[in-house]
Amino acid sequence: MLILAVTLVLFYAIMSVILYNRNLNLLKSEVKQEAEYIRTAVNISGPSYLDRMSQADERTRITQIDENGDVLYDSSSEESDMENHGAREEIKEALASGTGESERVSDTLGRELYYYAVLLDDGTVLRVAKSMDNLAMTALNVLPVMGVLAVIMMGFALMLAKWQTQKLIKPINELNLETPLENTIYEELTPLLVAMDKQNKEKEAVSNMRKEFSANVSHELKTPLTSISGYAEIMKNGMVRPADIPVFSERIYKEARRLITLVEDIIKLSKLDEESVELEKEEVDLYDLTLEIVSRLSPQASQKHIRMEVTGEQVNCFGIRQILDEMVYNVCENAIKYNNEGGRVSVWVGATLDGPKISVSDTGIGIPKEHQERIFERFYRVDKSHSKERGGTGLGLSIVKHGALLHGAKVSVDSAPGKGTRIEMLFPKDKE
Repeated sequence: MLILAVTLVLFYAIMSVILYNRNLNLLKSEVKQEAEYIRTAVNISGPSYLDRMSQADERTRITQIDENGDVLYDSSSEESDMENHGAREEIKEALASGTGESERVSDTLGRELYYYAVLLDDGTVLRVAKSMDNLAMTALNVLPVMGVLAVIMMGFALMLAKWQTQKLIKPINELNLETPLENTIYEELTPLLVAMDKQNKEKEAVSNMRKEFSANVSHELKTPLTSISGYAEIMKNGMVRPADIPVFSERIYKEARRLITLVEDIIKLSKLDEESVELEKEEVDLYDLTLEIVSRLSPQASQKHIRMEVTGEQVNCFGIRQILDEMVYNVCENAIKYNNEGGRVSVWVGATLDGPKISVSDTGIGIPKEHQERIFERFYRVDKSHSKERGGTGLGLSIVKHGALLHGAKVSVDSAPGKGTRIEMLFPKDKE
């Protein structure tokens, strides 16, 4: 509607200018023809013809001026009351070249006139003039008609716009948002539909992950709780011999510790998911941190007669020490859990061209290629039948993955069944 209104205003302005110029050209042509006609008549009949001509056409102003600029005759005023016209532009041009013209407001009549002057045979100048006021009135007279047309056109345009808008919007309102790509209404909407389809798939994947995570959490929590409840009930009913009480107590203790570890890991993951870790980043020596972690894991390694070694050099990483500790601990702990009896775990820490790196290699059972992309998922286990025997909550590598995201690090896996596993964590360079 705004565009239409502006268009109509511009059209009216342009049309007014065109009409004005066209009528002005017609007026000039008429005045020139009339001047030529009167000049011919005056040259034949003399100045007395001017009186008869002015009485016949009162709209035309006729003036005769001598070569000195004095007014000899004027159809609209007394000659004696008029000032010298020698300085008038059209008079000077007529005396010089035979004809002259100009447009100005008349000092005598107070109206805008078009003047055309021609040189007579006796050396005087004949000037014919007509008012230009009617030219502007022509454009103003068109204004009411244009106003009525504008109202009609804008009303029609409004109805047309509403109809067209409803026609365009209707297919969009009827889109099948569940399967966006099945809609084939407008080619221009294809990028939007592709984005919606991608978003739907991502939401579905997240929803499935949450359902799977909830089911896994329920199962993982239920198992130790069932064991604890069963052992406690047997002891409560006095069905355990005094000599077996320490064994049952130890089993209850282990299941309780397993439950506590599971809950702690879930809380860690939740904080990492929400990025609500409140600890500040600091410069952490990865080599010293790794030595400390290997020392803590030595008892577990000794139980399986696994030899652990740390090589490399001291290198700093700007990060959260507690999260870095959990990342390295979980990778090293897995290298022990899934290693063979009497195996070896090698840890290398140092600086590379791409940044600080920690590489953990073991001589364990290895991971099949098809499982390597999923080992960082929560509760995902390659061998579900033996994983629980080796202990753990199934959340360790998920913590590693989220810790890496928090620090902008990259985690890579290189493994083959029966040939061991190497997991590398590459951290970004410190900003100078």
